[in-house]
Amino acid sequence: MQQNDTLAIEQGNLPRVIFLSVVAALGGFLFGFDSGVINGTVGALQEAFDSDAVGTGFNVASMLLGCAAGAFFAGTFADKFGRKYVLIAAALAFIISAWGSGISVSSAQFVFFRVLGGLAVGAASILSPAYISEIAPANIRGRLISLQQLAIVLGLFLAFFSNYNLASLAGTASAELWRGFEAWRWMFWMEIIPASLFFICLLFIPESPRYLVAANKTDKATSVLASLTNLAFAKKQVEEIRRTVFRERKPRLSDIINKKTNRIHPIVWIGMGLAALQQFTGINVVFYYGSVLWQAAGFTEADALLTNVISGAVNITFTFLAIYLVERIGRKPLLLIGALGQALMLGLLAIIFAVGAKDAAHGIEMGGKGGVMALLAANLYIAFFAFTWGPIMWVMLGEMFSNKFRGAALAVAGLTQWGANFLVTITFPILLASVGLGVSYGFYAAFGVVAYFFVRRFVTETKGKTLEEISLDQE
Repeated sequence: MQQNDTLAIEQGNLPRVIFLSVVAALGGFLFGFDSGVINGTVGALQEAFDSDAVGTGFNVASMLLGCAAGAFFAGTFADKFGRKYVLIAAALAFIISAWGSGISVSSAQFVFFRVLGGLAVGAASILSPAYISEIAPANIRGRLISLQQLAIVLGLFLAFFSNYNLASLAGTASAELWRGFEAWRWMFWMEIIPASLFFICLLFIPESPRYLVAANKTDKATSVLASLTNLAFAKKQVEEIRRTVFRERKPRLSDIINKKTNRIHPIVWIGMGLAALQQFTGINVVFYYGSVLWQAAGFTEADALLTNVISGAVNITFTFLAIYLVERIGRKPLLLIGALGQALMLGLLAIIFAVGAKDAAHGIEMGGKGGVMALLAANLYIAFFAFTWGPIMWVMLGEMFSNKFRGAALAVAGLTQWGANFLVTITFPILLASVGLGVSYGFYAAFGVVAYFFVRRFVTETKGKTLEEISLDQE
């Protein structure tokens, strides 16, 4: 199948495949931008809404609640109404959320619009890679899905860059910038530009051929596939898809339960495990406490934004490495390498802080060498994440599930991923206050070891297989 797939693309329309993948990946860009823009506004929000530390924390974390709900419901809605239309709804939610966050005059208004944005982020986080997987040929599918993670880190990077420039122009994030509005409001409004581009581009992409076959619209599915490859291959592909979807009805959430065993399909548990372990291996812990690392390394507070740019550049650079390697050495080897690499670097950070920190819950005091080692270890950790678990987890979620229950499986996997993110967010300060930074980092390093054995035991390689071959393997 892989040889025929490659031949079909050579005879077909590879630029169109890439264009559709880039459009879908814009959802990942907004995912990253929406997640990153809040970082430059925290102090200004506290001042604008006169909120205490708890209220400010909820303002920041509220988006995660929407993310979990968006990821859960998007998969089911995508099976009912189509991938394209749910993505269009997400694009509109991004636009409204960005506008509303900027006009908010109270914490309640702000939280409402941030939760709305979270719904969009959650939906885009699972549907963008799913759409790419369903229109991409097997031989380059991993690379194209990896565009999602590249778009996420680019979105984060540009959000930091935008925040920095707007705050510099105004003097501070709380100061007025243009037309009497504070800089922090413009930080949110900047998202309207890429969100509007996403919305417009979505109007010109076709529906997923896998969804069309499931909806008994085989002629449209054939037309879509023919525009990507050629007519002969498209007809053959449609027949293969027909054998791996429910044709008598639309998919539903209960499809994740195997009717023969009355238990959840094992592959769904594996997907949930990958989604949770991506968070439990500590990526957000490193980002959340990054300022301490930079100060420990001797940087001034004014240099913090520059170090964020450096970390962002590391993230972007090694995501390109993932795109290069994913079809060469496969998904499973990259996950194994990343699990051990992240565990090693986070374990090293744990030792550095345990030895060099006098009061890890409130600050750290260490020599210059210890600070530099911490800074290097943190960026090496980011590098390992960027070319392994960052993009590859999304690649696996986009392609590992059967056509019969892909939307439902994505719903529960997405809920798991964002739920794990929220759990890490609320428990890290508790761990920090009770056991200190060194032990906390050691705790998440241990999950890297768990992730290694989980992948080694349960994950099956999907490189080079069509979605239909993967589906048949699960029957």
